[in-house]
Amino acid sequence: MLALIVAVDDNFLIGNGNELPWYEPNDLKYFKQITLNKAVLMGYNTYLSIIKRLGRPLPRRINYVLTYEKKLPAGGIIVDNLDSLIASYQDSELFVIGGKSVYESLLPRVERLYLTRIKGIHEGNIYFPRINFNEFILLSTKTNDNLTFEVYERIKK
Repeated sequence: MLALIVAVDDNFLIGNGNELPWYEPNDLKYFKQITLNKAVLMGYNTYLSIIKRLGRPLPRRINYVLTYEKKLPAGGIIVDNLDSLIASYQDSELFVIGGKSVYESLLPRVERLYLTRIKGIHEGNIYFPRINFNEFILLSTKTNDNLTFEVYERIKK
């Protein structure tokens, strides 16, 4: 199953350059809890930002990277056939984790959406694409201080 996880502010901001525009430990814990021991799929710049921050790919996850590069630092796995990769995760979740162009191209194919809303307006320049919420049903919502964690599932046609 193709899933997507993202944190947005009130304006659906997701980034400031190649960094997160906020530091929210509870959101980072949630991200880890949801994606641990799963596979994550990201673009090249997102992968590089993780390597810069952690010095390695996300631990205890399979790190797939959509890129035209022939080699990746630190052991990420280059995706050369996206459809085959998605098909191989029919019974478990493959998490799309960014960046913007990866979100834009895969949002129409996502079956589950993990959306963290961070109250307020932050400084940055990268925004999440528009979500047609009429295509999704809200499965759960939980509020923790200035964060709201929502899980949606795409309505089957």
